Amino acid sequence: MSADTAPSPEPFAAVTGWGRTAPTAARLIRPRSYQEAADAVRACAAAGERGGIARGLGRAYGDAAQNAGGRVLDMTGLDRIHRIDAAGGTVVCDAGVSLHRLMEVLLPLGWFVPVTPGTRYVTVGGAIGADIHGKNHHVSGSFCRHVESFELLTADGTVRTVEPGTPLFDATAGGMGLTGVVLTAVVRLLPVQTSFMTVDTERATDLDDLMARLTATDHRYRYSVAWIDLLARGAALGRAVLTRGDHAPLDALPRRHRRAPLAFRPGQLPAAPELLPDGLLGRGSVGLFNELWYRRAPRLRRGQLQRLTAFFHPLDGVPHWNRVYGRAGFVQYQFVVGQERQDALRRIVRRISDRRCPSFLAVLKRFGESDPGWLSFPSPGWTLALDIPAGMPGLGGFLDELDEEVAGAGGRVYLAKDARLRPELLGAMYPRLDRFRELRAELDPRGVFTSDLSRRLGL
Repeated sequence: MSADTAPSPEPFAAVTGWGRTAPTAARLIRPRSYQEAADAVRACAAAGERGGIARGLGRAYGDAAQNAGGRVLDMTGLDRIHRIDAAGGTVVCDAGVSLHRLMEVLLPLGWFVPVTPGTRYVTVGGAIGADIHGKNHHVSGSFCRHVESFELLTADGTVRTVEPGTPLFDATAGGMGLTGVVLTAVVRLLPVQTSFMTVDTERATDLDDLMARLTATDHRYRYSVAWIDLLARGAALGRAVLTRGDHAPLDALPRRHRRAPLAFRPGQLPAAPELLPDGLLGRGSVGLFNELWYRRAPRLRRGQLQRLTAFFHPLDGVPHWNRVYGRAGFVQYQFVVGQERQDALRRIVRRISDRRCPSFLAVLKRFGESDPGWLSFPSPGWTLALDIPAGMPGLGGFLDELDEEVAGAGGRVYLAKDARLRPELLGAMYPRLDRFRELRAELDPRGVFTSDLSRRLGL
Protein backbone atom coordinates (compact mmCIF):
# COMPACT_ATOMS: atom_id res chain seq x y z
CA MET A 1 0.00 0.00 0.00
CA SER A 2 1.43 3.40 -0.92
CA ALA A 3 1.06 6.67 0.92
CA ASP A 4 -1.61 7.65 -1.60
CA THR A 5 -3.76 4.70 -0.56
CA ALA A 6 -3.21 5.09 3.19
CA PRO A 7 -6.43 5.24 5.24
CA SER A 8 -7.96 8.70 5.07
CA PRO A 9 -7.54 10.59 8.34
CA GLU A 10 -10.58 11.55 10.32
CA PRO A 11 -11.53 15.23 10.52
CA PHE A 12 -9.90 17.26 13.23
CA ALA A 13 -11.03 16.10 16.65
CA ALA A 14 -10.29 17.19 20.20
CA VAL A 15 -7.56 15.16 21.88
CA THR A 16 -6.66 15.49 25.52
CA GLY A 17 -4.84 13.71 28.31
CA TRP A 18 -6.41 11.90 31.23
CA GLY A 19 -6.33 15.10 33.29
CA ARG A 20 -8.54 16.85 30.69
CA THR A 21 -6.68 20.14 31.14
CA ALA A 22 -5.15 20.99 27.75
CA PRO A 23 -7.24 19.70 24.82
CA THR A 24 -6.02 20.38 21.30
CA ALA A 25 -7.30 19.32 17.88
CA ALA A 26 -5.56 16.80 15.61
CA ARG A 27 -6.31 14.40 12.78
CA LEU A 28 -6.74 10.87 14.12
CA ILE A 29 -5.50 7.83 12.20
CA ARG A 30 -6.07 4.27 13.41
CA PRO A 31 -3.78 1.86 11.55
CA ARG A 32 -4.76 -1.81 11.62
CA SER A 33 -1.62 -3.25 10.06
CA TYR A 34 2.09 -2.53 10.11
CA GLN A 35 1.86 -1.35 6.52
CA GLU A 36 -0.89 1.10 7.42
CA ALA A 37 1.25 2.35 10.29
CA ALA A 38 4.18 2.89 7.90
CA ASP A 39 1.89 4.72 5.46
CA ALA A 40 0.61 6.89 8.29
CA VAL A 41 4.16 7.85 9.27
CA ARG A 42 4.88 8.80 5.65
CA ALA A 43 1.75 10.95 5.70
CA CYS A 44 3.00 12.62 8.87
CA ALA A 45 6.21 13.47 7.03
CA ALA A 46 4.39 15.11 4.13
CA ALA A 47 5.15 18.75 3.41
CA GLY A 48 3.02 21.22 5.31
CA GLU A 49 2.01 18.78 8.03
CA ARG A 50 2.80 19.20 11.73
CA GLY A 51 4.10 15.68 12.13
CA GLY A 52 2.53 12.97 14.23
CA ILE A 53 2.71 11.10 17.51
CA ALA A 54 1.58 7.63 18.55
CA ARG A 55 -1.15 7.29 21.15
CA GLY A 56 -2.43 4.34 23.14
CA LEU A 57 -5.34 4.39 25.58
CA GLY A 58 -4.94 8.05 26.51
CA ARG A 59 -3.81 7.57 30.11
CA ALA A 60 -0.93 10.06 29.95
CA TYR A 61 -2.25 12.82 32.19
CA GLY A 62 -0.82 15.75 30.25
CA ASP A 63 -0.07 16.57 26.61
CA ALA A 64 2.43 13.83 25.69
CA ALA A 65 0.05 12.05 23.28
CA GLN A 66 -1.43 15.18 21.67
CA ASN A 67 -0.35 17.01 18.52
CA ALA A 68 -2.18 20.25 17.83
CA GLY A 69 -2.84 20.72 14.12
CA GLY A 70 -1.02 17.52 13.18
CA ARG A 71 -1.76 13.83 13.30
CA VAL A 72 -2.21 11.36 16.12
CA LEU A 73 -1.78 7.64 15.44
CA ASP A 74 -4.22 5.63 17.55
CA MET A 75 -2.29 2.38 17.94
CA THR A 76 -5.04 0.42 19.69
CA GLY A 77 -5.99 -1.22 16.39
CA LEU A 78 -2.72 -3.16 16.51
CA ASP A 79 -3.56 -5.39 19.45
CA ARG A 80 -2.49 -8.95 18.68
CA ILE A 81 -0.70 -11.29 21.05
CA HIS A 82 1.60 -13.20 18.74
CA ARG A 83 3.35 -15.74 20.93
CA ILE A 84 3.49 -16.79 24.57
CA ASP A 85 6.38 -18.84 25.89
CA ALA A 86 4.59 -20.45 28.82
CA ALA A 87 7.74 -22.31 29.84
CA GLY A 88 10.26 -19.48 29.57
CA GLY A 89 7.94 -16.65 30.61
CA THR A 90 7.93 -14.21 27.70
CA VAL A 91 5.25 -12.74 25.48
CA VAL A 92 5.49 -11.24 21.99
CA CYS A 93 2.70 -8.78 21.30
CA ASP A 94 1.70 -5.68 19.35
CA ALA A 95 2.25 -2.30 20.93
CA GLY A 96 -1.50 -1.66 21.07
CA VAL A 97 -2.15 -4.58 23.45
CA SER A 98 -3.20 -3.34 26.88
CA LEU A 99 -1.90 -4.58 30.20
CA HIS A 100 -5.52 -5.51 30.95
CA ARG A 101 -5.57 -7.85 27.96
CA LEU A 102 -2.22 -9.37 28.92
CA MET A 103 -3.56 -10.09 32.40
CA GLU A 104 -6.67 -11.74 30.97
CA VAL A 105 -4.58 -14.06 28.84
CA LEU A 106 -1.49 -14.62 30.99
CA LEU A 107 -2.84 -15.00 34.51
CA PRO A 108 -4.57 -18.34 33.81
CA LEU A 109 -1.18 -19.57 32.58
CA GLY A 110 0.55 -18.54 35.82
CA TRP A 111 2.22 -15.36 34.58
CA PHE A 112 1.81 -11.66 35.45
CA VAL A 113 3.11 -8.46 33.90
CA PRO A 114 6.47 -7.47 35.42
CA VAL A 115 5.45 -3.88 36.17
CA THR A 116 2.05 -2.21 36.31
CA PRO A 117 1.15 1.38 37.19
CA GLY A 118 -2.05 2.36 38.97
CA THR A 119 -4.11 1.45 35.90
CA ARG A 120 -4.06 -1.63 33.71
CA TYR A 121 -5.54 0.37 30.81
CA VAL A 122 -2.12 1.19 29.39
CA THR A 123 -0.78 -0.21 26.12
CA VAL A 124 2.58 -1.93 25.84
CA GLY A 125 3.74 0.82 23.49
CA GLY A 126 2.70 3.44 26.04
CA ALA A 127 4.44 1.48 28.78
CA ILE A 128 7.68 1.67 26.79
CA GLY A 129 7.27 5.30 25.74
CA ALA A 130 6.67 6.43 29.33
CA ASP A 131 8.85 3.69 30.86
CA ILE A 132 6.13 3.17 33.42
CA HIS A 133 6.83 2.22 37.03
CA GLY A 134 4.79 0.62 39.77
CA LYS A 135 4.75 -0.25 43.44
CA ASN A 136 7.66 -2.64 42.88
CA HIS A 137 10.25 -0.25 41.48
CA HIS A 138 12.49 -0.65 44.52
CA VAL A 139 12.72 -4.35 43.59
CA SER A 140 12.01 -4.66 39.87
CA GLY A 141 12.74 -1.30 38.28
CA SER A 142 10.62 0.15 35.50
CA PHE A 143 8.85 -1.57 32.61
CA CYS A 144 11.64 -1.29 30.05
CA ARG A 145 14.01 -3.23 32.29
CA HIS A 146 11.87 -6.27 31.39
CA VAL A 147 11.70 -5.64 27.64
CA GLU A 148 13.98 -7.97 25.69
CA SER A 149 13.49 -6.16 22.37
CA PHE A 150 10.98 -4.16 20.36
CA GLU A 151 10.32 -3.30 16.73
CA LEU A 152 10.46 0.45 16.10
CA LEU A 153 9.11 2.22 13.02
CA THR A 154 11.34 5.26 12.53
CA ALA A 155 10.78 8.49 10.62
CA ASP A 156 12.37 7.19 7.40
CA GLY A 157 9.91 4.29 7.26
CA THR A 158 12.46 1.72 8.44
CA VAL A 159 11.48 -0.91 10.99
CA ARG A 160 14.37 -1.57 13.37
CA THR A 161 14.80 -4.28 15.95
CA VAL A 162 15.95 -2.49 19.11
CA GLU A 163 17.61 -4.28 22.01
CA PRO A 164 18.70 -3.19 25.52
CA GLY A 165 22.13 -1.64 25.80
CA THR A 166 21.86 0.33 22.56
CA PRO A 167 21.46 4.12 22.30
CA LEU A 168 18.15 3.76 20.45
CA PHE A 169 16.73 1.59 23.24
CA ASP A 170 17.84 4.08 25.88
CA ALA A 171 16.36 6.99 23.93
CA THR A 172 13.04 5.23 23.34
CA ALA A 173 12.59 3.97 26.91
CA GLY A 174 10.83 6.94 28.45
CA GLY A 175 11.28 8.95 25.24
CA MET A 176 7.57 9.81 25.02
CA GLY A 177 7.15 8.40 21.51
CA LEU A 178 9.57 10.87 19.94
CA THR A 179 11.99 8.33 18.43
CA GLY A 180 9.37 6.41 16.46
CA VAL A 181 6.35 4.13 16.68
CA VAL A 182 6.72 0.89 18.63
CA LEU A 183 5.08 -1.91 16.66
CA THR A 184 5.79 -5.06 18.69
CA ALA A 185 7.66 -5.96 21.88
CA VAL A 186 9.07 -9.00 23.64
CA VAL A 187 8.41 -8.75 27.38
CA ARG A 188 9.65 -10.97 30.22
CA LEU A 189 6.95 -12.00 32.68
CA LEU A 190 6.65 -12.71 36.39
CA PRO A 191 5.57 -16.19 37.55
CA VAL A 192 2.66 -16.28 40.02
CA GLN A 193 0.67 -19.11 41.63
CA THR A 194 -2.57 -17.21 42.23
CA SER A 195 -4.45 -14.05 41.31
CA PHE A 196 -4.41 -12.90 44.93
CA MET A 197 -2.08 -10.79 47.03
CA THR A 198 -1.09 -11.12 50.68
CA VAL A 199 -1.20 -7.58 52.04
CA ASP A 200 0.09 -5.89 55.18
CA THR A 201 -1.41 -2.54 56.19
CA GLU A 202 -0.31 -0.12 58.89
CA ARG A 203 -0.70 3.51 59.86
CA ALA A 204 2.15 5.99 60.05
CA THR A 205 1.59 8.90 62.42
CA ASP A 206 3.54 11.49 60.42
CA LEU A 207 5.94 11.87 57.51
CA ASP A 208 9.07 11.02 59.50
CA ASP A 209 7.42 7.88 60.85
CA LEU A 210 6.39 6.92 57.31
CA MET A 211 9.87 7.40 55.83
CA ALA A 212 11.45 5.45 58.68
CA ARG A 213 9.08 2.50 58.14
CA LEU A 214 9.68 2.49 54.39
CA THR A 215 13.45 2.72 54.75
CA ALA A 216 13.68 -0.01 57.37
CA THR A 217 11.36 -2.65 55.92
CA ASP A 218 10.66 -2.05 52.21
CA HIS A 219 13.19 -4.74 51.28
CA ARG A 220 10.86 -7.38 52.71
CA TYR A 221 8.13 -6.69 50.16
CA ARG A 222 7.88 -6.82 46.39
CA TYR A 223 5.22 -4.08 46.35
CA SER A 224 4.99 -1.03 48.58
CA VAL A 225 3.00 2.21 48.52
CA ALA A 226 1.67 4.75 51.02
CA TRP A 227 -1.46 6.88 50.78
CA ILE A 228 -0.56 10.19 52.38
CA ASP A 229 -2.84 12.84 53.87
CA LEU A 230 -1.59 16.11 52.41
CA LEU A 231 -4.14 18.19 54.31
CA ALA A 232 -2.87 17.05 57.71
CA ARG A 233 -0.82 19.66 59.59
CA GLY A 234 1.15 20.12 62.76
CA ALA A 235 2.23 16.94 64.50
CA ALA A 236 0.22 14.90 61.98
CA LEU A 237 1.96 16.35 58.91
CA GLY A 238 2.30 13.60 56.32
CA ARG A 239 0.37 10.95 58.23
CA ALA A 240 -0.22 7.97 56.00
CA VAL A 241 -1.58 4.49 55.45
CA LEU A 242 1.17 2.14 54.31
CA THR A 243 0.17 -0.86 52.18
CA ARG A 244 2.63 -3.54 51.12
CA GLY A 245 2.36 -7.02 49.76
CA ASP A 246 3.39 -9.86 47.49
CA HIS A 247 1.74 -12.43 45.27
CA ALA A 248 -0.06 -15.01 47.38
CA PRO A 249 1.15 -18.62 47.10
CA LEU A 250 -1.40 -21.34 46.47
CA ASP A 251 -1.27 -22.67 50.03
CA ALA A 252 -2.31 -19.24 51.36
CA LEU A 253 -5.73 -19.45 49.69
CA PRO A 254 -8.82 -20.72 51.48
CA ARG A 255 -10.33 -23.85 49.96
CA ARG A 256 -13.11 -21.97 48.15
CA HIS A 257 -10.56 -20.13 45.99
CA ARG A 258 -8.33 -23.09 45.19
CA ARG A 259 -10.62 -24.39 42.44
CA ALA A 260 -9.68 -21.42 40.23
CA PRO A 261 -6.64 -19.83 41.89
CA LEU A 262 -5.59 -17.89 38.80
CA ALA A 263 -8.99 -16.50 37.81
CA PHE A 264 -8.93 -12.88 36.64
CA ARG A 265 -12.12 -11.24 37.92
CA PRO A 266 -11.99 -7.47 37.87
CA GLY A 267 -15.06 -5.84 39.35
CA GLN A 268 -16.61 -2.69 37.99
CA LEU A 269 -18.82 0.03 39.42
CA PRO A 270 -21.04 2.42 37.42
CA ALA A 271 -19.16 5.05 35.41
CA ALA A 272 -18.66 8.48 36.90
CA PRO A 273 -21.16 11.02 35.51
CA GLU A 274 -20.03 13.18 32.60
CA LEU A 275 -20.64 16.44 34.45
CA LEU A 276 -20.00 17.04 38.12
CA PRO A 277 -19.80 20.36 40.00
CA ASP A 278 -16.28 21.79 39.88
CA GLY A 279 -16.37 22.50 43.60
CA LEU A 280 -17.24 18.93 44.58
CA LEU A 281 -13.64 18.18 45.64
CA GLY A 282 -12.98 21.20 47.79
CA ARG A 283 -10.86 21.37 50.93
CA GLY A 284 -13.80 20.58 53.18
CA SER A 285 -14.96 17.45 51.36
CA VAL A 286 -11.42 16.18 50.74
CA GLY A 287 -10.47 16.90 54.34
CA LEU A 288 -13.42 14.83 55.54
CA PHE A 289 -12.56 12.01 53.15
CA ASN A 290 -8.92 12.00 54.28
CA GLU A 291 -9.91 11.91 57.94
CA LEU A 292 -12.29 9.00 57.41
CA TRP A 293 -9.81 7.10 55.22
CA TYR A 294 -7.04 7.41 57.78
CA ARG A 295 -9.25 6.50 60.77
CA ARG A 296 -10.81 3.46 59.13
CA ALA A 297 -7.42 2.00 58.19
CA PRO A 298 -6.13 -0.61 60.65
CA ARG A 299 -3.27 0.39 62.90
CA LEU A 300 -1.65 -2.90 61.93
CA ARG A 301 -2.99 -5.80 59.88
CA ARG A 302 -0.95 -8.67 58.48
CA GLY A 303 -1.61 -11.17 55.71
CA GLN A 304 -4.92 -9.95 54.32
CA LEU A 305 -5.88 -11.59 51.02
CA GLN A 306 -6.81 -9.19 48.23
CA ARG A 307 -7.52 -9.74 44.57
CA LEU A 308 -4.88 -8.41 42.21
CA THR A 309 -7.20 -5.79 40.78
CA ALA A 310 -8.12 -4.41 44.20
CA PHE A 311 -4.47 -4.11 45.20
CA PHE A 312 -3.07 -2.67 41.99
CA HIS A 313 -5.95 -0.91 40.22
CA PRO A 314 -8.76 0.17 42.56
CA LEU A 315 -9.68 3.17 40.39
CA ASP A 316 -10.09 1.02 37.29
CA GLY A 317 -13.28 -0.25 38.89
CA VAL A 318 -14.85 3.20 38.28
CA PRO A 319 -14.92 3.92 34.53
CA HIS A 320 -14.10 7.55 33.67
CA TRP A 321 -13.16 8.35 37.26
CA ASN A 322 -11.31 11.42 35.98
CA ARG A 323 -14.69 13.11 35.56
CA VAL A 324 -15.06 13.59 39.31
CA TYR A 325 -12.90 16.71 39.04
CA GLY A 326 -15.49 18.52 36.91
CA ARG A 327 -15.09 20.45 33.67
CA ALA A 328 -11.78 22.03 34.63
CA GLY A 329 -10.08 18.64 34.99
CA PHE A 330 -7.11 18.01 37.23
CA VAL A 331 -3.34 18.05 37.33
CA GLN A 332 -1.41 15.05 38.56
CA TYR A 333 1.91 16.30 39.83
CA GLN A 334 4.62 13.70 40.42
CA PHE A 335 8.24 14.28 41.35
CA VAL A 336 11.19 12.36 42.74
CA VAL A 337 14.02 13.54 44.99
CA GLY A 338 17.00 11.55 46.22
CA GLN A 339 16.92 9.19 49.19
CA GLU A 340 19.24 11.55 51.07
CA ARG A 341 16.99 14.57 50.35
CA GLN A 342 14.38 13.87 52.99
CA ASP A 343 14.67 17.54 53.94
CA ALA A 344 13.39 18.56 50.49
CA LEU A 345 10.51 16.10 50.71
CA ARG A 346 9.54 17.49 54.13
CA ARG A 347 9.59 21.06 52.82
CA ILE A 348 7.46 20.18 49.81
CA VAL A 349 4.90 18.25 51.85
CA ARG A 350 4.71 21.14 54.31
CA ARG A 351 4.19 23.64 51.50
CA ILE A 352 1.42 21.50 49.97
CA SER A 353 -0.22 21.19 53.38
CA ASP A 354 0.07 24.91 54.10
CA ARG A 355 -1.37 25.68 50.67
CA ARG A 356 -4.33 23.40 51.55
CA CYS A 357 -4.26 21.55 48.22
CA PRO A 358 -7.41 19.38 48.16
CA SER A 359 -5.78 16.11 47.10
CA PHE A 360 -7.30 12.80 48.13
CA LEU A 361 -5.25 10.73 45.65
CA ALA A 362 -1.73 11.23 46.96
CA VAL A 363 0.83 8.42 47.16
CA LEU A 364 4.43 8.17 48.30
CA LYS A 365 6.82 5.41 47.17
CA ARG A 366 10.53 4.66 47.20
CA PHE A 367 12.34 4.15 43.93
CA GLY A 368 15.25 1.77 43.51
CA GLU A 369 18.14 2.05 41.07
CA SER A 370 17.83 4.28 38.01
CA ASP A 371 16.73 2.78 34.72
CA PRO A 372 18.70 3.07 31.47
CA GLY A 373 16.30 5.36 29.58
CA TRP A 374 17.75 8.81 29.05
CA LEU A 375 14.38 10.40 29.84
CA SER A 376 13.15 7.69 32.21
CA PHE A 377 11.63 9.27 35.27
CA PRO A 378 12.60 6.98 38.19
CA SER A 379 15.80 7.61 40.11
CA PRO A 380 16.72 6.37 43.60
CA GLY A 381 14.74 8.16 46.28
CA TRP A 382 11.28 9.38 47.20
CA THR A 383 8.50 9.93 44.71
CA LEU A 384 5.26 11.70 45.56
CA ALA A 385 2.25 11.88 43.22
CA LEU A 386 -0.85 13.94 43.93
CA ASP A 387 -3.99 14.94 42.08
CA ILE A 388 -5.07 18.59 42.31
CA PRO A 389 -8.23 20.12 40.76
CA ALA A 390 -7.04 22.32 37.90
CA GLY A 391 -9.41 25.10 38.94
CA MET A 392 -7.64 25.71 42.27
CA PRO A 393 -6.73 29.43 42.42
CA GLY A 394 -3.04 30.15 41.91
CA LEU A 395 -2.22 26.54 41.06
CA GLY A 396 0.13 27.32 38.16
CA GLY A 397 2.37 29.62 40.16
CA PHE A 398 2.40 27.27 43.13
CA LEU A 399 3.49 24.31 41.00
CA ASP A 400 6.17 26.46 39.38
CA GLU A 401 7.56 27.05 42.87
CA LEU A 402 7.50 23.32 43.59
CA ASP A 403 9.34 22.69 40.31
CA GLU A 404 12.10 25.01 41.47
CA GLU A 405 12.29 23.19 44.79
CA VAL A 406 12.44 19.79 43.07
CA ALA A 407 15.10 20.88 40.57
CA GLY A 408 17.14 22.51 43.34
CA ALA A 409 17.15 19.19 45.19
CA GLY A 410 18.42 17.34 42.12
CA GLY A 411 15.00 15.83 41.40
CA ARG A 412 12.67 15.75 38.43
CA VAL A 413 9.01 15.66 37.45
CA TYR A 414 7.36 12.88 35.45
CA LEU A 415 6.89 13.89 31.81
CA ALA A 416 4.05 11.40 31.26
CA LYS A 417 1.98 13.36 33.75
CA ASP A 418 3.15 16.87 32.91
CA ALA A 419 1.34 19.57 30.95
CA ARG A 420 2.94 22.74 32.32
CA LEU A 421 6.67 22.42 33.18
CA ARG A 422 8.83 25.37 32.10
CA PRO A 423 11.42 24.24 29.51
CA GLU A 424 14.35 25.96 31.23
CA LEU A 425 14.15 23.46 34.10
CA LEU A 426 14.18 20.36 31.93
CA GLY A 427 17.97 20.11 31.54
CA ALA A 428 18.55 20.31 35.27
CA MET A 429 16.00 17.56 35.87
CA TYR A 430 17.16 15.25 33.07
CA PRO A 431 20.96 15.38 32.75
CA ARG A 432 20.99 13.09 29.68
CA LEU A 433 18.68 15.42 27.76
CA ASP A 434 21.40 16.56 25.33
CA ARG A 435 22.14 12.96 24.32
CA PHE A 436 18.45 12.43 23.65
CA ARG A 437 18.21 15.56 21.54
CA GLU A 438 21.31 14.64 19.53
CA LEU A 439 20.07 11.15 18.72
CA ARG A 440 16.61 12.42 17.86
CA ALA A 441 18.05 15.06 15.51
CA GLU A 442 20.09 12.38 13.76
CA LEU A 443 17.24 9.88 13.57
CA ASP A 444 14.44 12.31 12.69
CA PRO A 445 15.98 15.51 11.26
CA ARG A 446 12.64 16.74 9.87
CA GLY A 447 10.83 16.34 13.18
CA VAL A 448 8.26 13.87 11.88
CA PHE A 449 7.50 12.70 15.41
CA THR A 450 6.30 15.62 17.45
CA SER A 451 3.76 16.34 20.16
CA ASP A 452 2.38 19.19 22.19
CA LEU A 453 4.78 18.16 24.97
CA SER A 454 7.83 18.11 22.67
CA ARG A 455 7.06 21.57 21.28
CA ARG A 456 6.41 23.01 24.73
CA LEU A 457 9.63 21.65 26.22
CA GLY A 458 11.86 21.82 23.15
CA LEU A 459 12.51 18.10 23.11
